Amino acid sequence: MRGLDAIDTVGVVGAGTMGSGIAQVATQAGYDVVLRDVADHLVERGIETLSGGLDRLTDEGEITADEADAMRERVDGTTDLEDLAEADVVIEAVVEEMDVKREVFADLDEVTDDDVVLATNTSTLSITTIASATERPEHVVGLHFMNPVPVMRGVEVVVGEKTAPAVAEFAHDFAEALGKETWEADDKPGFVTNRILMPWINEGIRAYDEGVASKEDVDRGMELGTNVPMGPLELADHIGLDVCLHASETLHEELGDRYQPAYLLKRKVEAGDLGKKSGRGFYEYD
Repeated sequence: MRGLDAIDTVGVVGAGTMGSGIAQVATQAGYDVVLRDVADHLVERGIETLSGGLDRLTDEGEITADEADAMRERVDGTTDLEDLAEADVVIEAVVEEMDVKREVFADLDEVTDDDVVLATNTSTLSITTIASATERPEHVVGLHFMNPVPVMRGVEVVVGEKTAPAVAEFAHDFAEALGKETWEADDKPGFVTNRILMPWINEGIRAYDEGVASKEDVDRGMELGTNVPMGPLELADHIGLDVCLHASETLHEELGDRYQPAYLLKRKVEAGDLGKKSGRGFYEYD
């Protein structure tokens, strides 16, 4: 396994919201980045998102325009997985579907050096099952970034059945090198974050749907009463209602009825109201 001091190039697979955010914090930390997705327009959109994030930091005075330009220069986009052959660590951030992730990891196992750590950004799926698609499960670990990646401080390190202790330690050190703080979870469904967060969101949705309070007062009650920065309905909109539903369904399948998705959550997703990214969820957005 390569040590932290040997990491120059970070590979990111998946140029969506999470992947572009991970790529942004990696280039901000001084690493070269190879950002890969399956189509040119997806790669371009990911780089545009990353560039917009750097623009915001420039506008806020966090970095200079020259520093932002230097960070952009360190990011290369590609649709060819083999361009990750020179990466010193790879983070997968593709769609939250086991078959897709296993296919990606099997391919990464072929194109990257044997001593490269392969990390998955999964929020609910088994690290052990993902790792079993490779010939080096001891080098596979969970690095669960929070959304939005450039803003959120935390990264959840998830240890699979065969993850080597040195790889888990490396994952903590690498996340901290990206400016994050970490905690560690065993490879159990939902880990720490979503195991607790998803039932909280679903119960907030049920409370609103059952007339306990208006959506505004459900959120306001939780914000003022528990000092969270965002209530469950607004947070669900920001995460994406489809993402919340998928995570809840996975937890329901693994852990039983206490994780059953709220009916209104399913209805919203079926209607195409996915939250902030679609312009409408529990609230409306520009």
